[in-house]
Amino acid sequence: MLAYALRRLVSLGLSLVVASLVIFLVVEVAPGDPASFMLGINAQPDTVAALRAELGLDLPKWQRYLAWVGGMVTGDFGMSYTYRTPVSEMVMDRLWISLPLALYALVLSTALAFPAALLAASRRGEAGDFAVMGATQLGIAVPNFWFAMLLVLLFAINLGWFSAGGFPGWEDPGAALKALTLPAVALALPQAAILARVMRSALIDILAEDFMRTARAKGLTRAQALWRHGVRNALIPVLTILGLQFSFLLAGAIIIEQVFFLPGLGRLIFQAISQRDLIVVESVVMLLVFAVILVTFLTDMAYAAVDPRLRRRA
Repeated sequence: MLAYALRRLVSLGLSLVVASLVIFLVVEVAPGDPASFMLGINAQPDTVAALRAELGLDLPKWQRYLAWVGGMVTGDFGMSYTYRTPVSEMVMDRLWISLPLALYALVLSTALAFPAALLAASRRGEAGDFAVMGATQLGIAVPNFWFAMLLVLLFAINLGWFSAGGFPGWEDPGAALKALTLPAVALALPQAAILARVMRSALIDILAEDFMRTARAKGLTRAQALWRHGVRNALIPVLTILGLQFSFLLAGAIIIEQVFFLPGLGRLIFQAISQRDLIVVESVVMLLVFAVILVTFLTDMAYAAVDPRLRRRA
């Protein structure tokens, strides 16, 4: 187990190095100069040059890359070009919205997907199976931002049960969770549809195994055998999807945060791109890449905990 974890840690470190190089190069080659954007089209060349020197944009790219990476290693993400505040403070303020939203949506998608998959697998070929598969196909086909707008129209405008957008802060946890409910549902339903289909397929494959036939021969119903013996053995592909889904929910909620006017990390990236605030874009994207790679590493560790064959192979 230790050797397996060390191999995965080395892979994680190499992935971070490659990701940092790609992010820096892609952002740097993007058209537009932050100093010119901040000062406007009528700014004098000497004024633009002075601002570039103040922001450190006149340094060679390799020096800027090393300074950026070295700062992130020590927890210094740099200073925002636009707001002149530390990027780390901006990230922490937004993270307390994006992270709970991702966790909330993941809990909802899991709570919806597991019973649906168990029902479909235990009723394979019957009406319940067809109903679940039809619902999941619809959930995959409908874009989450369009579904988010439908939720706003129904529950915010027509019924008035929720607010149409904004975030009141965590001073009142009940109001904060209520404000995150519609965005979490909009994010969770497509992910629940994917997870339900994957888990149903895994459970159906498990049903053909010898130990499942033995359990059925001992008098257990198909649903009882699935719950007692099949779920654990079907968790490996499900863990893969859960890890990918959490990464997507944390890093890919830009459109949903725009629909609901949530000041999260996704909206911060959107605003930084529109304002050519390069250091914010680079630092936040790198942080999200680190979160994705870390979740992947934890998923691999969960594989090893569930499947002892991985530990023996390592």
